[in-house]
Amino acid sequence: MTLMLICILWVFASAGVAMLPMRQQYVPGVALLIAAPVLIFFIGYLYGWILALLALAAFVSMFRNPLKFFLAKLRGQNPQVPE
Repeated sequence: MTLMLICILWVFASAGVAMLPMRQQYVPGVALLIAAPVLIFFIGYLYGWILALLALAAFVSMFRNPLKFFLAKLRGQNPQVPE
């Protein structure tokens, strides 16, 4: 029950961060980006791997642009950040 509430709060927090101007999204966005795999792991541990895969798909869908940015950085490219 507690995990569900934390996940719901994570979703509302990510929706709130998405409404911020781009410059103010970085710090809370990175915190949410770091917290998501931990939550997905616990979802998989408590409820099964199918729900964890669904949560992972939702996470990748929501954070596709930051994940593309970090992948480009890891490849040594210099991606442009929106202003």
